[in-house]
Amino acid sequence: MATVPVTVTVNGTERTTEVEPRTLLVYFLRDQLGLTGTHIGCQTGQCGACTVQLDGEAVKSCMVLTVQAEGHAVTTIEGLAPAGTLHPVQAAFWEEHGLQCGYCTPGMVLTAEALLRDDPDPDDHTIRHAIEGNLCRCTGYQSVVQSVRVAATRMAEGAQPEPLLRRS
Repeated sequence: MATVPVTVTVNGTERTTEVEPRTLLVYFLRDQLGLTGTHIGCQTGQCGACTVQLDGEAVKSCMVLTVQAEGHAVTTIEGLAPAGTLHPVQAAFWEEHGLQCGYCTPGMVLTAEALLRDDPDPDDHTIRHAIEGNLCRCTGYQSVVQSVRVAATRMAEGAQPEPLLRRS
């Protein structure tokens, strides 16, 4: 099949490459760029494991063609905070046990971060509504909601990414 050129800014770096027009964004990120934090789950847009941010909005990358991302900015879990640090949302998920097996975590974190940028003080109903497209079989969601609440408080207080090594 013929390929087409595509330029996408991924985690702050402009990337130009050739892709088949039918290549899904999730496969471009994982297979061509090696960003395996974007997980492949249901491949039907229902589980949220593949969630990334497209121009700051949480989207399921299994439902987006790479050519649709042409000229746009994509943020994956690898780009949420500088290497060796945790974004306040990631830190809250760690501390509040908002993750267990971790498979859904990148999508949950990126969804939560996008929510908190739009609504810095969401109530539990708003948080649950925001994450309803991200399925988790391990946590029961209460610890996820608590993690988002803690992250909201810390971000309102000006929390910045912190070194991973400080965690215990």
